[in-house]
Amino acid sequence: MTPAELPVSGARTLATAARVLRQLRHDPRTIALMLAVPCVMTALLRYVFDAHPRTFDGVGAALLGVFPMITMFLVTSIATLRERTSGTLERLLAMPLAKADLLGGYALAFGALAIVQSALATGLSVWLLGLDVTGSPWLLLLVAVLDALLGTALGLFVSAFASSEFQAVQFMPAVLMPQLLLCGLFAPRDTMQPVLKAVSDVLPMSYAVDAMNEILAHPAPTGAFLRDILIVTACALVVLALGTTTLRRRTP
Repeated sequence: MTPAELPVSGARTLATAARVLRQLRHDPRTIALMLAVPCVMTALLRYVFDAHPRTFDGVGAALLGVFPMITMFLVTSIATLRERTSGTLERLLAMPLAKADLLGGYALAFGALAIVQSALATGLSVWLLGLDVTGSPWLLLLVAVLDALLGTALGLFVSAFASSEFQAVQFMPAVLMPQLLLCGLFAPRDTMQPVLKAVSDVLPMSYAVDAMNEILAHPAPTGAFLRDILIVTACALVVLALGTTTLRRRTP
């Protein structure tokens, strides 16, 4: 029975996640990258706008979702590619392990780190850097975690198309930069050219930024906020499902 034909197993998925976490435990620089970089970037942004705190309030919440997404995309894509180029992935897929188990295990492991990463960045922004939001900081954390999980899913997906770590890094501007430019962070999406507005409507980062803006403006979750987080969650699940179809045993 091939990996594509095997049924999904929760036990195998959890075992894969535990293996990934054990490997990461021995790579402190990667852990530091995932946990510290979003916090450092957020703090830097706060002091860039030190004379204009309202500007930081306007963009800081949105970037709480953008920074974790970028970080998790980079780390996940490179880590998965390294598994394939080292032959580890081929040995794993020779075992009774479904591709969905493998990707699910990676998603759980990096998702656990994403929760810690997002909690650190959100806590720093709200309680130390003075980010002023109308809604609950816990909703900020929820969206930040979902964005980090989306970055993880995108990283797992695109790693199948890279043959080296350098190529994996090159996918970042191709996959994330258009979303960053069109998500509404720099200009309201409604003011964009119709073609660009149409493109932004199908990019998941647009809905992540919209969800953060809803938290900034409303004390309680709105219908638009619930729609936005559902879209981000659905996109992450769809990308993970697509990743099972593109996952290869080895790099040619």
